[in-house]
Amino acid sequence: MTDETKKNGPDAAFAENEAEAAASAFDGAAEENAAEVAAEPDPLDVLRAENAELRDRFLRLAAEMDNLRRRTERDVKDAKSYAVSGFARDMLAVSDNLRRALDAVPADQRAGADATLTTLLEGVEMTERAMLSALERHGVKKIDAEGEKFDPNFHQAMFEIPNPAVPNNTVVQVVQAGFTIGDRVLRPAMVGVAKGGPKTEAAAATGDA
Repeated sequence: MTDETKKNGPDAAFAENEAEAAASAFDGAAEENAAEVAAEPDPLDVLRAENAELRDRFLRLAAEMDNLRRRTERDVKDAKSYAVSGFARDMLAVSDNLRRALDAVPADQRAGADATLTTLLEGVEMTERAMLSALERHGVKKIDAEGEKFDPNFHQAMFEIPNPAVPNNTVVQVVQAGFTIGDRVLRPAMVGVAKGGPKTEAAAATGDA
């Protein structure tokens, strides 16, 4: 207690204590406010974070829309390319019957046929060619199988033919022609393959040497 306090008595001492308490409370409040100000994020940093989040969302949405556009374009392209698959397969059955009709007339009979039969056979051949040409315009193409190495993706083996003159697994006979539509197999070629000849790899190595 100060000398001044002693002179003025208990009231002065009480007032001095109140002043000290008020000053202490003020200092505490100031420190608390300073801590709150320090803890509050910078508005510029908040805007930057929000901008980064919005940019990330925009990029994700743009990527999703691009993927959707590509899928839609692919689906439309596939629909255009393969919509006629069922119809084309049915038309191939008609083409097969035309070919069977032509093959049913032996070559010697065709050579000595009269004008009527010759005209009929030529008409059937023209019809077959026109049908295959129309199918090709719609993406249906014949598989060239004879003389090629057997490929299960495009060929269906029906039997084996002993033939040591050609590499093993070479297509040596086509029983029924195969066709593709776009990059898909519409119908595999039914073929006979060689058996007993040299391996394709060995034959290739001999040719390289």
